[in-house]
Amino acid sequence: QVQLAESGGGLVQPGGSLRLSCAASGSIFVFNAMGWYRQAPGKERELVAAITSGGITNYIDSVKGRFTISGDNAKNTVYLQMNSLQPEDTAVYYCNVMSYYRGSFYPSGYWGQGTQVTVSS
Repeated sequence: QVQLAESGGGLVQPGGSLRLSCAASGSIFVFNAMGWYRQAPGKERELVAAITSGGITNYIDSVKGRFTISGDNAKNTVYLQMNSLQPEDTAVYYCNVMSYYRGSFYPSGYWGQGTQVTVSS
C-alpha cells in the first residue's frame, strides 16, 4: 500500500503563485517517478507534470515555463511550484506515484485526496 498526502492548495489571484507538496509513504520502492495530475469540473483528469527519481521531467504544454516540478528523494516528497497562475489552472490537483519506462510515465492506482487550487480575482 501507498499513502499520498498533498498540501498547499488555496485561492490565489491571476498572476499569483502557489507551491504544492506531496509526501509519499508505504511501499513506494517499486515506483521510480511521481507526478501531479489535475481535474477541473466537467473535464478529465490530466497529467500536469512528472519527475523521475533521477530528475527527468515532463510537463504539459500549457504549464511549460510557469510550473516547476521537483523532488526530494530522501523525504519521498514531490513539489509543484506554480507561477503566473491563470483561471484555467483552477482544478483539484492530485499526486500519483508513477513508473517511468522507455521515455514514458505511467500512473499507478494510488492517489492522494487532492488539493483545490482556485485562481480568481
